[in-house]
Amino acid sequence: MMISNLKLPLLYSEKRLLEDLVICEKEQFVDHFNVSNYEGKWESIALQSVGGEAQNIFANPNEERPYEKTPLLLKCPYFHEIIDSFKCDKESIRLLRLRANSKIKVHKDHNLSYEDGYFRIHIPIKTNPAVSFVINDEKVPMGVGECWYGNFNLPHWVHNNGDSDRVHLVMDCIRNDWSNKLFLKAGYIFEDENQKTNYSDETKLQMISELKRIDTPVARQLIEQLESELS
Repeated sequence: MMISNLKLPLLYSEKRLLEDLVICEKEQFVDHFNVSNYEGKWESIALQSVGGEAQNIFANPNEERPYEKTPLLLKCPYFHEIIDSFKCDKESIRLLRLRANSKIKVHKDHNLSYEDGYFRIHIPIKTNPAVSFVINDEKVPMGVGECWYGNFNLPHWVHNNGDSDRVHLVMDCIRNDWSNKLFLKAGYIFEDENQKTNYSDETKLQMISELKRIDTPVARQLIEQLESELS
């Protein structure tokens, strides 16, 4: 059974996180592109993106074009410090803001687990007790300034039933020796990676649909493999 989430042994200053957030919230956030996946208001702004534009919030693993830091990131010294402290290659880096009384519906991503060679990091900047973040039916109690890994290949959803916004710094990173040591320190069980996950045909079809949207050479190879496995 693959791990659904892991709290990493890193902790950041709430005061400094909020200072950089104030800078970012002077800029225009963009509505999240997966409009069918949420109700209410779910927004983002990029700190690193393809082309280096703050409004380019797309996050596609295996993207062939280079990711660049945005001008907005250069205004945010603490975010810059945190990002540079991760000694691995990084792709999309964004702030994700889920407004009060909004919800992200149950969904799955693809190629976003540590065993895939990628890992998505969440660092809460603002939250409230009425936020529920659930991965694979397990509630993940993310506190401000903490650092969390989630296996987003698994079903997950977020409800913000509070009266204030929830904002996370979210980084898509590429696994390497440095991250292996970090995950080992946090209690990641590497032996479990040898266990093969058996997906239903319904899940495989959902993964194929998502891979077609990504449309990279690696994605097309995975589509071919998944289609061959359908009953």
